[in-house]
Amino acid sequence: MSENTQNDTTPVEQNAEKDPSDWVTGDEPITGAQRSYLETLAQEAGETVPDGLTKAEASRKIDEFQNETGRGQS
Repeated sequence: MSENTQNDTTPVEQNAEKDPSDWVTGDEPITGAQRSYLETLAQEAGETVPDGLTKAEASRKIDEFQNETGRGQS
């Protein structure tokens, strides 16, 4: 039995979020989950969700609306 079984977990600093512009799939269309959450945040922020967003653009909008509404912040 190998003693290197602890390699199954990755330190938090190695799991840091990538900038959405660096995502391999960032130019793909927004996901259903992103759209749903964005619509909730937009409603709370008194904003609308633009049509035709990519995954990366949706992620940036989520961050923007979270900052406006205070949602998703610890």
